[in-house]
Amino acid sequence: MKKTIINLALILIGFIIYFLQANFFSWFTINGIKPNLFVIYILFIGLFGNRSMGIIYGAVAGIFLDLLYKTNVGINLAGLVIVGLLAILFNKNFSKDSRFIVTLMVIITTANYEIVLYIFTMLRTEGTIEILAFSKILLVELVFNTLITIIIYPLIKKAGYYVENLFDDKFILTRYF
Repeated sequence: MKKTIINLALILIGFIIYFLQANFFSWFTINGIKPNLFVIYILFIGLFGNRSMGIIYGAVAGIFLDLLYKTNVGINLAGLVIVGLLAILFNKNFSKDSRFIVTLMVIITTANYEIVLYIFTMLRTEGTIEILAFSKILLVELVFNTLITIIIYPLIKKAGYYVENLFDDKFILTRYF
C-alpha cells in the first residue's frame, strides 16, 4: 500500500514539475533558456528508487514530454532513459550523502541529456551543427540545474532515503524451524 502511495506521489510530483517548468520557470530565463527539472527528477528517482524505477519513470516522462511538446516521439524518451540508466550506475558506484557528488551527477546527466537531444534533433532535421550556440545553451542549463540541485538537495535527500527504505529489497527474513 505504501509503495502505491509513493508511486502516485511521484507521478503527482512529475505533473507539478511539468507545470513549474512550463509556467513558473518561463519567467526566469537567460536568453530564453530554462532549467530542465525532469533531468533532476529522473536522476533522483533512479538514485533513490529500486533498480528499474529510473528507467521506467524516464521512459514515461520522455513519452509524456514528446507528446506535449509535439516533437518527434523518442527524442525525450531516449534522453530520459539514459538519465535513468546513469542514475542506476551512479547509485552503484557513488555516495548520495555528499551534496558535491550529487551536484556532479546532475551536471553529468544534464550534459548527457542535452547532447543526446542535440544529436537526435540534428539527425532528424538534418540541420547544421552549431557547437558555439549549443555550448552556450548547455552551459546556462548546467548552471540552472546545479543551482536548483544545491537549493533543494536537503529536501530531496530526506524524501529520497524514505523512498529508498521503502523500496529496498535487502530485507532478510529469517525463518526458524
